[in-house]
Amino acid sequence: MKKLILKLLVLVFALTLNSCATILGGKVTEHQRSKPSAGEPSRKVRAAALIADIILFWPGAIVDFATGAIYQPDKRTEAEKSKKN
Repeated sequence: MKKLILKLLVLVFALTLNSCATILGGKVTEHQRSKPSAGEPSRKVRAAALIADIILFWPGAIVDFATGAIYQPDKRTEAEKSKKN
């Protein structure tokens, strides 16, 4: 019985440390990780992921902002990478 409770606690703890954009958002690009330079436009936030973080588990938003997963990837960067390959 104790092993089952311990496994459930570990599972719940692991799920609460993750967040929606980190899990479902895909690979985090360099554009998402880096802060915009002076004069560059600010990064756009994934609204659906932010709302899901707030509703489901609000500390997950902190994880998403810390990892940069909450920000939308730069479409131009993705298009340029696909042309090179």
